[in-house]
Amino acid sequence: MKTFELVGTLRNEYGKKANKALRKQDLIPCNIYGLGENLTFTVSAADARKLIYTPDTLVVALTIGDVKKMAVVKEMQFHPISEQCYHIDFLEVNEKKPVTVEIPISLTGHAEGVKAGGKLSLEMRKLKINGIYTNIPERIVIDVTSLGLGKKLFVNDVKVENCEVKSVKEAIVAQVKATRNSGEAASEEAAAE
Repeated sequence: MKTFELVGTLRNEYGKKANKALRKQDLIPCNIYGLGENLTFTVSAADARKLIYTPDTLVVALTIGDVKKMAVVKEMQFHPISEQCYHIDFLEVNEKKPVTVEIPISLTGHAEGVKAGGKLSLEMRKLKINGIYTNIPERIVIDVTSLGLGKKLFVNDVKVENCEVKSVKEAIVAQVKATRNSGEAASEEAAAE
């Protein structure tokens, strides 16, 4: 996974009033928890923008005062109307303890079912993966070349090296759906025989 550098400042005021004042200064209240000491801090919204609006899962190298920690984003909260990031929770990671994160899925190849007139449909955009953060890939790349018309690819069929897939095993990741054109092509082939 890629590493994202972020600098934070420890905070000692809490509550709605304090958080509202921080947000007016273009700061985002944050927490980090997991392995060692839990810390509350703020980061600049401008500095965190690339972390907030990326489709990738990143490892964050946090510098909070004189403390350095490696973490992943556990949860982000957004304002329901303005969609401004209101709060970020980080989970501290290390090379010994596995962590569960959601990793984006990317499909490659030209499915057999699409060649037969079907339509490829990506049903899940992310998979939950558990593993040591250094073993977790940036993206899960799945080859769909052998996926035929009407066929489905399940979570159970996806393997990630050195990691365990935690998503529901029976869930559909991708499928090739029959279309009107694919139905006409199949009936023409049956009539020709």
